[in-house]
Amino acid sequence: MKRREVMTLLGGAAAAWPLAARAQQPPLPVIGFLSTRSPDDTKYLAAAFHKGLAETGFVEGRNVGIESSWGFGQYDRLPAMAAEFARRQVALIVATGGEPAAFAAKAATSTIPIVFVIGGDPVRQGLAASLSRPGGNMTGITLLTNQLEPKRLGLLRQWFPQAPIFGFLVDPSFPPSEGQLKDAQAAARAIDLQLRVLPAAFETIAREGIAPILVAASPFFDTRRIKLVELAALHRVPAMYHFREFAEAGGLVSYGIDPADALRQVGVYAGRVLKGAKPAELPVMQASKFEFVMNMKTARALALDVPLGLSAAADEVIE
Repeated sequence: MKRREVMTLLGGAAAAWPLAARAQQPPLPVIGFLSTRSPDDTKYLAAAFHKGLAETGFVEGRNVGIESSWGFGQYDRLPAMAAEFARRQVALIVATGGEPAAFAAKAATSTIPIVFVIGGDPVRQGLAASLSRPGGNMTGITLLTNQLEPKRLGLLRQWFPQAPIFGFLVDPSFPPSEGQLKDAQAAARAIDLQLRVLPAAFETIAREGIAPILVAASPFFDTRRIKLVELAALHRVPAMYHFREFAEAGGLVSYGIDPADALRQVGVYAGRVLKGAKPAELPVMQASKFEFVMNMKTARALALDVPLGLSAAADEVIE
């Protein structure tokens, strides 16, 4: 064999080595991101989740893949989407947007790790054996949103101490709604307040002159927050919500946790699981950062005076 032919052969082999090496690289682990909400109304939450992942060294497209399925507030869509993730044997399921996604993921698999985001008590709901040692294949964070209805009711009472009746707008298809209602009714009785439970219909609220209203935490309401805020403005109904995104959209007032901070923590947990941590041994986190947000522009539009104590207690006042 001539020298030129030998060099050509060696050069071709060298060029082929990187191709062969790349072909032998294992596929990226895939996170199945299951949400009760929609991509349009959760962009900032997705960014927070990616930030948490990055804190553990994972970047989408570089060393992890993420495939998302969205329920758009329609809870009956979630079981099939969770089952598809299980069928494809994703490395991890992140179930966000409340209990419906967590229940769907739990029903779909008992082996694939699951990191959930819920609003209630995971032990009482059968998602964890205990907060410190959840057991099984699930862990995550509780945002406590379903347990804050009494606090929101109390804040609203401070603003409207003379109102004879408050409305409670609840999503009956949301699994924790029964507990939300019990908590709100108990809180109302404690302050001698009549609470009127309402369907998701502002026309009824306006027709019967019920104001103010407390809007219960619900992924269905989250995905339709712009519409809810617009209806409250149209019918001139003061309303209290559970996430700051409602106040930012023009809602009167909100009290609840910081969902972006919670999703960042979920991203961190997802990264730890991808590195080998067992969900059974990762304690269920509890949200600890709360925000009381008031929209003064909306208050002025409704011709409402704001009690000094409430405005002073607000974490943020939107002008």
